[in-house]
Amino acid sequence: MSTLSRDQVRTMMAEVLSAQGKELPADDSASLETIGFRSLDFSELALRVEDEIGEELNFDAPGLRSIETVGDVLDFLDQLQTA
Repeated sequence: MSTLSRDQVRTMMAEVLSAQGKELPADDSASLETIGFRSLDFSELALRVEDEIGEELNFDAPGLRSIETVGDVLDFLDQLQTA
């Protein structure tokens, strides 16, 4: 399985937001609610990551509930790729 760097995932996250006319802030501590990144956006990002790495990510709902910032999304997807 190949893995994506944090920067690559961040770029994909910016593309998901850009498609809606939104911008990804440079600050990883930015709140997802503030920037308008919703659960549907997370799903799209996760699918893009899966397509890139050629493998399905295995995550559970409880882990998703703790995600509140841009950095949380990047950390979460990074951990899933190395699990």
